[in-house]
Amino acid sequence: MADEQQNDQQQQQNMLDALLVPKDEQVKIGLAISGLLWRNLRCHLQKRFWHTVHYDLTAKAYIFTFDDQNIEVNADLLRPTIYAREGDRVIINVIEINPSITCYSSWHGLKQYANGWADGPAYITQCPIQTGSNFVYDFNVTGQRGTLWWHAHILWLRATVYGAIVILPQQGTPYPFPKPDNEHQGNAMGLPPNMSDAHTINGKPGPLFPCSEKHTFAMEVDQGKRYLLRIANAALNDELFFAIAGHNMTVVEIDAVYTKPFTTSAILIAPGQTTNVLVYANSAPGRYFMAVRPFQDVPIPVDNKTATAIFQYKGIPDTVLPSLPQLPSPNDTTFALSYNNKLRSLNTPNFPANVPLNVDRKLLFTVGLGKSVCPTCINGTRLSASLNNITFVMPQTGLLEAHYKNMKGVFTPDFPDKPPKAFNYTGAPLTANLFTTHGTRLSKIAFNSTVELVIQDTNLLSVESHPFHLHGYNFFVVGTGIGNFDPAKDPAKYNLVDPPERNTVGVPTGGWSAIRFRADNPGVWFFHCHLELHTGWGLKTAFVVENGPGKDQAVRPPPKDLPPC
Repeated sequence: MADEQQNDQQQQQNMLDALLVPKDEQVKIGLAISGLLWRNLRCHLQKRFWHTVHYDLTAKAYIFTFDDQNIEVNADLLRPTIYAREGDRVIINVIEINPSITCYSSWHGLKQYANGWADGPAYITQCPIQTGSNFVYDFNVTGQRGTLWWHAHILWLRATVYGAIVILPQQGTPYPFPKPDNEHQGNAMGLPPNMSDAHTINGKPGPLFPCSEKHTFAMEVDQGKRYLLRIANAALNDELFFAIAGHNMTVVEIDAVYTKPFTTSAILIAPGQTTNVLVYANSAPGRYFMAVRPFQDVPIPVDNKTATAIFQYKGIPDTVLPSLPQLPSPNDTTFALSYNNKLRSLNTPNFPANVPLNVDRKLLFTVGLGKSVCPTCINGTRLSASLNNITFVMPQTGLLEAHYKNMKGVFTPDFPDKPPKAFNYTGAPLTANLFTTHGTRLSKIAFNSTVELVIQDTNLLSVESHPFHLHGYNFFVVGTGIGNFDPAKDPAKYNLVDPPERNTVGVPTGGWSAIRFRADNPGVWFFHCHLELHTGWGLKTAFVVENGPGKDQAVRPPPKDLPPC
């Protein structure tokens, strides 16, 4: 009996190895500064109608020789990838052994239905994991497939604490695009605004920098084969262009949602977003640079450096000099707008675009930079950021726990539906009366109501593009434009048939984006700019979605090991 059980377990492990971690997926293509790997990774396939995938994760401090502190996971600094299939249950045990830095992990883009306890953002859905303690993130992957990512969600820790999430389709369910011969995944990330030395691809900046050959990543490909590249932008503060010399890319998925395929010479990807592209290795055999550099169409300093890796055909010697791709100019607004306008949901019977056609609640959030009183700062003020002139104040108690237990004094559910005063949002720069109000104010939403949110950039100090991410939901980007949103004219131009479905939207510089979603996921869900600098300045809030009438339409009870505050 024991031998039979052991053989059964070994067979299950072999199945999981074959299904979830194929050898060709060990190679990663992407942009990254540093990352982490779970050593001694444990995955178990259990006899259920779904798979249960287990991961153990240990976080501790790691000190580089140049005295920059990073966070290490399981004693390695390579990027881990979580593999699962649609329908799986995923259990991740996070163990905190670092005495000076608290740990949180957020599973970016996973909907976590009625289970915000597993969402992860600091003081929104949980308090810190205390030193010597652990917390088990237990969630189901329901109705999602594709590429997402995970990262730390407090302060700037996601600079090194992050990795990919690959959700494979259910067994027997084909991709709605030509089947790739191989798949590769990777992450993109930059450094904080005090100028970085480089962007990198898989932790390596490439030969355009004065580094040795070991600091260049190369991906070997076979002539005539088709490759699926899974790309996630984990950059702290940079939107990025990405291209491959001599090769076009076919975009087939964004934020784990299939798209109508289209071919492009380059992609634009904002922090927090993911993109899957098909690349055909059908050019003359050789060595071709993959390259990335920032997009910034306002005069704000960025790390305007080009990182490279090599797309190398099998059999070509390393002595052949690669050619560079023609990336868009760093301020190419025309390309950026054109690229985003090509993104469309697949909208087929198997993958419908269920766009809310009628709206119960209309919201207008203005994005602004401003000032806050700071007695210890130069001139007694500091930079801040706001939505509807409110700079968000982080609580000391998890907002989801406060909501679930009806605690008083933690937050107020009175975030305004519109700014306190209308003005010419994108006119001449406004530099007077820049002080913002402060508070932990949340927007309360009725269960199952349909919401339209217009996110409006402003010229308070400066216009700028902003990637906004909503936890717990996907939404449809039904419209976007430059200038001030006109509620009388712009809705007539909405795409309500096949708009792109995302979890992170890039609001254009000096413009607006309109999103729609159905509030059918009860709980407290973070909404914030994914530029880490702006998030730290207070450019964030949260939605409190009320419970529904059904038994399965209410926030689940908190797990027993929920970290205490």
